Amino acid sequence: MKKLESTLPNMVIVLTLIAVVAGLALGYVNSVTAGPIQEIKAQQLADGIKAVLAADELNVEEPETLDDGSVIYRTDKGVAVQATDPNGFGGKLTVLVGFNSEGLIQGYQVLETAETPGLGAKAGEWFQKGQKGDIIGKQAGNLTVKKDGGEVDAITASTITSRAFLRCVNAAYAALASQEDAQTGATQRPHSLTSPEGEE
Repeated sequence: MKKLESTLPNMVIVLTLIAVVAGLALGYVNSVTAGPIQEIKAQQLADGIKAVLAADELNVEEPETLDDGSVIYRTDKGVAVQATDPNGFGGKLTVLVGFNSEGLIQGYQVLETAETPGLGAKAGEWFQKGQKGDIIGKQAGNLTVKKDGGEVDAITASTITSRAFLRCVNAAYAALASQEDAQTGATQRPHSLTSPEGEE
């Protein structure tokens, strides 16, 4: 077989063919894996809702997506709200927060993070019940780290991540409160979803 002459047109043709074949291969792999990836994400979300509401079984209503991107999942065991903050130390941070009927935090799960392993990535455990930054059972809305005058211990050497995490939790609460306002009217808002100080 005669060797292809190394000219500019020949190199362009070969590179074009390689790019087309690689593009087709990537497209095929994407189409094959898209379905299973969506199923895995859906299962992780379902497991997350159960975890943050401390329930083995629950019935989830159709989710409500708000203008700010928050998503509310109402269930027969409480409400889970997904909120995102774009300003974590490593980028976007997405947290799922469970609230009981009184509006107190039942649990949380970090769904997406780009934080530093070993530091900011500790958010998944740091704020859980019995841990240093425990927020379980607290009223959300105005949670801040001690460095900012609040009552929550920040993750050691990860104040930026801790602030982003608490902004997610507060945003989740605000999203839930805004929907309660829309459904019942601000003057009839249940006591459980009033501001943490009990003022409107």
